Amino acid sequence: MRMGCLSRIGCFVVILILAIAAWLTRGIWVHRITSLSSSAATAGPVWEPLTVQGAERTRQMLARLSQPAGPVFGNLSGGDVASYVYQSLAKQLPPSADSIQAAVIGDRLYIRASVKLQDLGGTAVLGPLAGMLGDREQMQFGGTFHVIRPQLAEYEVKDIKVRDLSLPSSMIPRVLRQTERGSRPDGLSEDGLPIVVPRYLGDVRLANGRVTLYKTAPK
Repeated sequence: MRMGCLSRIGCFVVILILAIAAWLTRGIWVHRITSLSSSAATAGPVWEPLTVQGAERTRQMLARLSQPAGPVFGNLSGGDVASYVYQSLAKQLPPSADSIQAAVIGDRLYIRASVKLQDLGGTAVLGPLAGMLGDREQMQFGGTFHVIRPQLAEYEVKDIKVRDLSLPSSMIPRVLRQTERGSRPDGLSEDGLPIVVPRYLGDVRLANGRVTLYKTAPK
């Protein structure tokens, strides 16, 4: 009986010591737990603005790929690649687009911008959806890249969202026709936007928040 009592007292003392230690070091472990929780809650795609510096990084990578002894592939961020191809996509995006950002999410490059609804054709293209939107809204494109032939690739738009409304896939070509200008090259997909690329660019792949450029295999 006496040993059982001493055992219980000993356990109580150990628990008391641990509780005191936890209290005295609370500033350390509470901060760590809070930081981990905050990081988990805020984890998500990294949206980058389109910049001159990003376009230059892409040009430098393409220059390295063009060299016979250069690398066969190179990794870039979605913002860098979008900054570079914007010189082609600018002709296909709504003219009122501003605050443009890009992010790689899954296997797609997303580009979002603030646009005037009239640039999307208003009710003539969006139908009843137009009545649920304001004069200017955030528009988001999500798509993949395909090299069609030397010097021509396409950004194939897989989804479009205006504010938080996802457009039906059947509506995507109509929206693109409304915003694009100029003739469409042969071989372009119905939901594709043309992009001029270097002759030696063979493939473009998207994964894990990065864009990987591959040069054409030597013949």
